[in-house]
Amino acid sequence: MQPDDDNKVRLDKWLWAARFFKTRSLATDAIEGGKVHVENQRVKPSRIVQLNQQITIQIGLIEKTIIVRGISTQRRPFSEASQLYEETPESITKREQLKEQRQFEPHMSSGRPTKKDRRLIHQFINKKN
Repeated sequence: MQPDDDNKVRLDKWLWAARFFKTRSLATDAIEGGKVHVENQRVKPSRIVQLNQQITIQIGLIEKTIIVRGISTQRRPFSEASQLYEETPESITKREQLKEQRQFEPHMSSGRPTKKDRRLIHQFINKKN
């Protein structure tokens, strides 16, 4: 896991080794789907990762902007993998603000209402009439 300029690693393999994705195929799908940008440009999974590159990764609602600090071809424990990159301060504050916004949004249930929900709906409808 030593930062070595001679060590060439594909972007999909680096994202997997840095533990952003569970498999290389998920990393490849995210790159091809436009969820990963290097220096604000769409790239291919075969792009070679270099030190100090800025990578933007969107996983679900979360978007992280990171700087590459190390290169590795092997998937290591999280404590070692987290040393491969550094998240920018702007990205951290943006994620925290988004987290706070989602915390105050009303929770939408999915699927059929429960028996309790139906009772509340009927009470609400009957009060209006």
